[in-house]
Amino acid sequence: MTGFHIRPAADSEFPAIGALTHAAYTHDYDDLPSNYQNELRHPEALTDSFAFFVAEDDATDELIGTIAILRPGHDMHGEIGPDELYFRLLATHPDARGRGVGIALTEFAVEQAAERGARAVVLNSGPDMVGAHALYRKLGFSRRSEREGVVELPDGRSFVLLTFVRDLAA
Repeated sequence: MTGFHIRPAADSEFPAIGALTHAAYTHDYDDLPSNYQNELRHPEALTDSFAFFVAEDDATDELIGTIAILRPGHDMHGEIGPDELYFRLLATHPDARGRGVGIALTEFAVEQAAERGARAVVLNSGPDMVGAHALYRKLGFSRRSEREGVVELPDGRSFVLLTFVRDLAA
């Protein structure tokens, strides 16, 4: 990994993390519900359950990517096993695309899982996030339809939230 490094987010960075995540997701998906866009802008609301990490450009010190990893002891209402690591809100700023930030952040999550002794890494993804799906498959994740469910949106729309898992070597 050259040109950037990954580190824990500082409390003062949550406005920038929210702006980065919102920019990344709305760059790719033009039909995100307003409640989800608000969640993207306010990652600090998730800090009780999630630890945030950032990719920082070595030359400019700008945040160019982020990921939220579920803290040990949390299970997403029974959906995540005690031997699994769950992450969400993987985002690369649109201006930093093509530098390997998304790959590095995903592999960082896998390394964190190995350090915890987890047997798998789990994530959810919307059905339209095909670029992300390609990245996950490239990195050894496979879709697990038995873990998927329907999400009902406030505006009446619904979709199947996809689940991807990467099993780790024992």
